[in-house]
Amino acid sequence: MKNFLDDDFLLTTDTAKTLYHSFAKGLPIIDYHCHLPPDQIAEDLNFKNLTQIWLYGDHYKWRAMRANGIPEEYITGDRSDYEKFEKWAETVPYTIRNPLYHWTHLELRRYFDVYDILSPATAKKIYDECSEKLQTPEYSVRNLMRKMKVEMTGTTDDPLDDLAYHQKIKKDGFEIKVLPSFRPDKAMAADNIQALNEYIQKLEGLSKTRILNFGDYLSALKGRHNYFAENGCSVSDHGLEQFYAEDYTDAEIDLIFKSILSNEPLSHNQVLKFKSCMLFNLGLWDHEKGWVQQYHVGGLRNNNTRLLSKIGADAGLDSIGDFSQGVAMTRFLNKLDMQDRLAKTIIYNLNPVDNELIAAMTGNFNDGTVAGKVQFGSAWWFLDQKDGMIKQLNALSNIGLLSRFVGMLTDSRSFLSYPRHEYFRRILCDLIGKDVENGELPDDIEWLGKIVKDVCYYNAKAYFNFN
Repeated sequence: MKNFLDDDFLLTTDTAKTLYHSFAKGLPIIDYHCHLPPDQIAEDLNFKNLTQIWLYGDHYKWRAMRANGIPEEYITGDRSDYEKFEKWAETVPYTIRNPLYHWTHLELRRYFDVYDILSPATAKKIYDECSEKLQTPEYSVRNLMRKMKVEMTGTTDDPLDDLAYHQKIKKDGFEIKVLPSFRPDKAMAADNIQALNEYIQKLEGLSKTRILNFGDYLSALKGRHNYFAENGCSVSDHGLEQFYAEDYTDAEIDLIFKSILSNEPLSHNQVLKFKSCMLFNLGLWDHEKGWVQQYHVGGLRNNNTRLLSKIGADAGLDSIGDFSQGVAMTRFLNKLDMQDRLAKTIIYNLNPVDNELIAAMTGNFNDGTVAGKVQFGSAWWFLDQKDGMIKQLNALSNIGLLSRFVGMLTDSRSFLSYPRHEYFRRILCDLIGKDVENGELPDDIEWLGKIVKDVCYYNAKAYFNFN
């Protein structure tokens, strides 16, 4: 019987162990998409206790606590930090076979050298020991990133962000690249006219120009795109239910935008046309600058209206959606490709039913100009767990080229999430190791080791070319 989380955790063959320990384990981390707050990196924050770094904003844990019957006052409410931690410690033993169980204990070990199993019996000891460490200089957020060998991290930023914290980080000479990503979801959200008009007004103030028509709007938004590029951005990101690729005319979009400015409600078809136009223009800008564009598709968000009204979005009230993806996706990608203006593209899928569809779709638009130009992105959100990762890796392997994959990312708001890269690397090595020992791949450890190193680090380094 193997020991829990030993050196060979998730590695079930000798080949897998060799691939991980000799090739994957020591590689730096390029975390090209996450939701870390750049202000905390700029300030080199020390968290006061384990709850603040571990439970604040972590909707994965919040969902588990709710499912375990923990009242909301101990999750997002006004209970003390230690009381919240106690309830998390009470929940952890019931998370067995959920990735949270593995992640929790990996994080305790990799950051704090704590090997106890978290439970009500160990909660006080672990809380006190980790909280004490977190208040030392060694555990500032920058040093936590250094400890995990992070080379680059890509934050997720609204076009209206002034990027002052990114500028400070660069000015400080911090050796780890912290670069913004252009996330324009709010700029195209025509299904909420009031919120979109508020956004337009803020854009007017920032751009110091009146926005009287759609051309003005695009021009002001393009100015923000340029500003992001001037501040080191080379990546965009979109959180979509599905792609938008409706036919539209310029005249139609002009009328739709006039209705938006007049606070007139739009039909469903008008909303789709506006989003289609915005998505296409944003894609043109990304290609023009040589950016990588990322699309996260398939999320069904904000399902619980009662809790949403109390605690807001990004609180663990989202789920997998069952949207139709294929037709709009191919129309969108093809429209850009027909003009030879399709940027390097990564598509992340949230519904495993669509894995093969998306793996096959990306292959339609690889044109030989860049290895892996259009990518089936890593298992995302509800799928970034062992089974989800294996399904994504298998779909990609069977239909595309695993060897050109840009690998894992955290997509996290926590500075303690970097062991997810280790989790992915172990799973990848085990998958390849099993194929070798089943006779499905040759026992060429140097070649396979190179593939592992590429997927875990070098492919992303070459694909993104962060400066």
